[in-house]
Amino acid sequence: HLTLGEGGNPNMTPQAYGEQKHREAEATAKLIGAQPIFAPYRDGELPNTEEVRRYVADVIRLIKPTHIITHWRNSIHKDHAAAHAIVNDAVLLASLEGVVTSHPRHRDVRAICYTENWEDPENFKPYLYVDVSNELEAWKEAVTQYQFIKGGISSFPYLEYYTALARVRGAEAGTRYAVAFDVDPFEKKQTVDMLP
Repeated sequence: HLTLGEGGNPNMTPQAYGEQKHREAEATAKLIGAQPIFAPYRDGELPNTEEVRRYVADVIRLIKPTHIITHWRNSIHKDHAAAHAIVNDAVLLASLEGVVTSHPRHRDVRAICYTENWEDPENFKPYLYVDVSNELEAWKEAVTQYQFIKGGISSFPYLEYYTALARVRGAEAGTRYAVAFDVDPFEKKQTVDMLP
């Protein structure tokens, strides 16, 4: 989490909601067998700086992912757009021997995929579809650990929206449920010996 999104509940102070979001993230991570990492940045104030890029590069070096999922470049939420730029640069920094952080370089990120988010729609074009038909119920259990997904904070129907979107993407992909990702335009290529 680059931020906790602690400014997103008009009925709670940022500190109190941040503490709640921290607990919700821990509960969600436990359900899926993950360990959350919390950056020290504030909601709505994520700085798009070299310091943050190095922080994220060091996390990449620590975790050693093969795939990274982050926000699409265009968003109505400034933290999402900043996260896109930060993560893309951090992948490069994490791979460079000359960039010194707490962990040795990591050069094995095979893909950066951008999530489909209602706040990040501009020029997002589904490219990669992943069948999640067998995982949808586990996803619902995980995401409903967050109050903003269950409802009561915003009038936006998050759970219903993303469940319906998964059905739409599944229909497009020929499965029951799917999620769609975009990738950078230079990644949109395939090399084959002959047409399929």
